[in-house]
Amino acid sequence: MHKINIGLSEKQRKGVCELLNRDLADAYLLLIKTKKFHWDVIGPQFRTLHELWEEQYEILTETIDAIAERVRMLGFYPIGSAQGFLENATLKEETQAIPTATAMVEKLVYDHELIIRNLREHIDQCSEEFHDEGTADFLTGLMEGHEEMAWMLRSFIEGEAVQAEDPGNQ
Repeated sequence: MHKINIGLSEKQRKGVCELLNRDLADAYLLLIKTKKFHWDVIGPQFRTLHELWEEQYEILTETIDAIAERVRMLGFYPIGSAQGFLENATLKEETQAIPTATAMVEKLVYDHELIIRNLREHIDQCSEEFHDEGTADFLTGLMEGHEEMAWMLRSFIEGEAVQAEDPGNQ
């Protein structure tokens, strides 16, 4: 095997890849949960949530591939088994009865926000501990994507309904 000489030691690259594999495991569990909710949602908001979650699981699929490829770029191998994902994830599987649509949204918001907090820590570790600014930048992009998805989901459950304009004020 050709020795990797990108300005990071094997120890630094290995530390970064351990973080990336945790992020990969979380993204994979979030993909599974998002896909499951996409299939199971019912109620008046079915179409809205069904379509939103389809968009989000497509983004998550691309994210998962990008994380795995980043691990390979650094000379290691990504986790590739359900057991590995479960052992390395900070997210928990959804194993209970099918929640309401609003509860599904709340669970996904919680998971995205947990991933965002983890990514913030991993960005700091990549920069400060491992001196890998490239991966820190990569993780910053992932974090921004999760921030947007969490915002979309929070917007669904926050605030008041739009009030119709009073026809008497026209």
